[in-house]
Amino acid sequence: MGSLPEPVPDCNRAKPVGIRFVEHIKKGGLSYRSHQAIVLVVTFLAYASYHAARKTTSIVKSALDPQSPDVGLKFVPWKASYFFNPPVSTTSTSMQGNGWAPFNGLDGTTLLGELDVAFLAVYAIGMYFSGHLGDRMNLRIFLTVGMIGTGVFTSLFGAGYWANIHSIYFFFIIQVLAGLFQSTGWPSVVAVVGNWCGKSKRGLIMGIWNAHTSLGNILGSLIASALLSYGWGWSFVVPGFVIAFIGLVVFLFLPVSPESVGAERDVDELDSPKKNGESVKEPLLKLESDEEEKAVGFMEAWRIPGVAPFAFCLFFAKLVAYTFLYWLPFYISHTAIDGQYLSSGAAGNLSTLFDIGGILGGILAGHISDQLNARAITAASFMYCAIPALFFFRSYGHLSLTINMALLFITGMFVNGPYALITTAVSADLGTHSSLKGNSRALATVTAIIDGTGSVGAAIGPLLTGYISARSWSAVFTMLMSAALVAGLFLTKLVVAEVAAKFEQSRHKERVHEDLA
Repeated sequence: MGSLPEPVPDCNRAKPVGIRFVEHIKKGGLSYRSHQAIVLVVTFLAYASYHAARKTTSIVKSALDPQSPDVGLKFVPWKASYFFNPPVSTTSTSMQGNGWAPFNGLDGTTLLGELDVAFLAVYAIGMYFSGHLGDRMNLRIFLTVGMIGTGVFTSLFGAGYWANIHSIYFFFIIQVLAGLFQSTGWPSVVAVVGNWCGKSKRGLIMGIWNAHTSLGNILGSLIASALLSYGWGWSFVVPGFVIAFIGLVVFLFLPVSPESVGAERDVDELDSPKKNGESVKEPLLKLESDEEEKAVGFMEAWRIPGVAPFAFCLFFAKLVAYTFLYWLPFYISHTAIDGQYLSSGAAGNLSTLFDIGGILGGILAGHISDQLNARAITAASFMYCAIPALFFFRSYGHLSLTINMALLFITGMFVNGPYALITTAVSADLGTHSSLKGNSRALATVTAIIDGTGSVGAAIGPLLTGYISARSWSAVFTMLMSAALVAGLFLTKLVVAEVAAKFEQSRHKERVHEDLA
């Protein structure tokens, strides 16, 4: 008696509704490249909205805690316009001009720092759990829930404006819950993109794709700054609605992997089994497996070569990056530039130059690391270059707006370059490391470990800044320069290994030429 044939999985049922609708209109299936383009666009929009929602807090700080006089130099980095600097609202509130209790007291700066660390601490802890869950759940559903939850709690923070809430516990609880939902984003989008992008050009592709971080920060700054004069609550509610809406787009259109929608990989998407002259017997990613892949455990992922050094490097890299993310507009509005103070909105607009530089830095770091085939060398070099950039920005950024703009752009390029490289291409590389023997179900876990560890540093940096800045901003920049140095040093062993591999490769080529001669 013959055995019954195994049921063939219906890939069409697993396809998102939006993909099925597009195929129905097109009257044919989508190609691999079309699916890949949808993935890159949808995940780009998704994480840009995460950062836009996250950035609002730094813009609103100056309105909540107006420590120094606002001389009102209405400056926009490119061109002044009515949209970016709307007329000041005359709405009667206890917050415009005098801040918002409890943040307008003597300990207001400290409270804002503690609010940041509440968000980021939960974000960092949640990241580890999100990666663990992401490798075991449908990433499309997981990401959708995270985005809608983020939108709800971001909006609720802004609702405190109209509800006239002045309890620090309300804002603390909202930030904690917002941080928890925000932690779902990064492991999910990197895992999905890693499923669709081969390794050969991963650094460049992910470097360009990672511009969503800086673009999200820019849009978040501009939106929050533009709405600030109408009441700081709008600066939270609008980004909250945006991320919730894009969460619905993710649910409708995001294909998690080629296998989930029955898309056949292109030949050039298959990873090469050789790297730096070393033979690898098994491909980094298997398309099919006789055995069902099991998700990699948390401790097993930590033991993957390279995960720990890059994770601890990112700890200090994100300490620097997130201090700028949360405190740069505040620092600019409280520092006289050419003898004048910028308004809160103008400071938020000027701070976008840091993120514009970050876009270029992420693309350069990805492209250079692809060309050199050396992720550690590239990341460490950028971190070391960030040290003098930070020094010059602090020492000479106050001389004029032009100098401030130039130094801010350069600082953003060197600070965000390695941050972008490690959280994208490096995480995807290590999540498909050869030691996993083709098991692709480690991407979200590895990404969560690296970015989760980095997020601990991201929580500590803004917290320390809240305390240190009350005494001296020069001390804050000394802390940032020290963190950049330590970040580079954590990669020393990997840098030495990559340099040694380059010398060995060079000697091997010379021997081949001699044999041919």
